Amino acid sequence: MNIRRKFGILLLAMAGLVCPAAANFNTVVIDAGHGGHNLGQAVGGVYEKWMALDTSIRLEAYLRRHGLRTVMTRRGDYFLSLPERVEIANRHARNSIFVSIHYNGARNTNAAGLETFYFGRSGYDLAVRVQREMVRAVRGNDRGVKFARFHVIRHTRQPAILVEGGFLTNDAERRRIMTGAYRQAIAEAVGRGIIQYRNDLRRGRAR
Repeated sequence: MNIRRKFGILLLAMAGLVCPAAANFNTVVIDAGHGGHNLGQAVGGVYEKWMALDTSIRLEAYLRRHGLRTVMTRRGDYFLSLPERVEIANRHARNSIFVSIHYNGARNTNAAGLETFYFGRSGYDLAVRVQREMVRAVRGNDRGVKFARFHVIRHTRQPAILVEGGFLTNDAERRRIMTGAYRQAIAEAVGRGIIQYRNDLRRGRAR
């Protein structure tokens, strides 16, 4: 773990903000980023809001097949504010985790790859497993697990992460993201990471 990650976790612990993880969580709150007038990244008629929703629906199906309950912050193309997303998540905080699904963008059109963001200590352990599975699944550039203060992972009261499944601003990566096979691979990889995290919590190998 690099110094920045250690320092971020230390600050959270001192502030009493580390989310306690429930080893027996049975619910995953899935947050499809953007929606409605909030397109997210928009390149060549391809909108992040659509890619995120499709991936989230695929993730929901995967998790349900593996016996987990799901809550979706949105199921259609409509706008939700960040506080509204947090409110939905916190209704289920006792026995859940929170996963926000996004696709990335950058001014540098050569930027590519996968990254996963966390805020609390328990979110870090979840992020590590999800990131590893995504990189393996699509053989993408590993941009790492990163501490961040995004609203939806900072204000949720359960272990929470935000996933970036690739760059829509990169031509080659956008073409892959546009395929159902790629989005299915990302969804299943996130699902596998979640299940690994749950299993490791029960074995005392994660927090």
